[in-house]
Amino acid sequence: MSQKKVSLDYPYEASNFKRSGLADWLELYLHDHGFLRLAFQNLYQIDNYMWRSNQPSPKQIEHAHNKFGIKTILNLRGPRESGGWQLEAEVCDKLNINLVNFRVRSRAAPEKEMLLKVPSLFSSIQKPSLLHCKSGADRAGLMSALYVLVVMKKPAIEALKQLSFKYLHIKHAKTGILDAFIASYIPFEKQGIEFIKWVEEIYDPEKLSREFQAQPIASRFVDSILKRE
Repeated sequence: MSQKKVSLDYPYEASNFKRSGLADWLELYLHDHGFLRLAFQNLYQIDNYMWRSNQPSPKQIEHAHNKFGIKTILNLRGPRESGGWQLEAEVCDKLNINLVNFRVRSRAAPEKEMLLKVPSLFSSIQKPSLLHCKSGADRAGLMSALYVLVVMKKPAIEALKQLSFKYLHIKHAKTGILDAFIASYIPFEKQGIEFIKWVEEIYDPEKLSREFQAQPIASRFVDSILKRE
């Protein structure tokens, strides 16, 4: 069997899952720290059509499907050889949930190419949907913020709330470049420039990367202690 696919351009990636028995479960719960997510899913509703969380287990995916009617899972980690992804793909196939792999970075200025695909991504997927990364804090926060901007048409100051310590996002670490990205749009928003037009014509990821300064202690905590991706 293979996962149900959605046709998208970059950075959609699809592959068939191949289970490896018990090893997949050990990888999910031990190597990927899934045991920490058993009691805390970092699950929140953005609106009637979109939810966000950390990496869900097969049982959590089944629960979301049954309780919230989830039709699409937007995996921001991208497809992987790991057991966790194989299990995710398997349960999505079993429940006829669309699994869309849309790789997003957490410690770098968002690429223009990726950002310009976001409107078509959100408009093409079946809803209700659940988007997730590993911790549900950084990549999930960025994509939730983009959902608030692009789909819900709310101001950037509202979108920034999706990048909050409430979701375990730490803005003083390298992951804070995501906050800086959204914040850099605010002056242009006040001029009446739409977000996607700003991305196309004004946004400069290299400039943002040069100007953003993360705090070393916060970055070490996120990278070495929390072991965020």
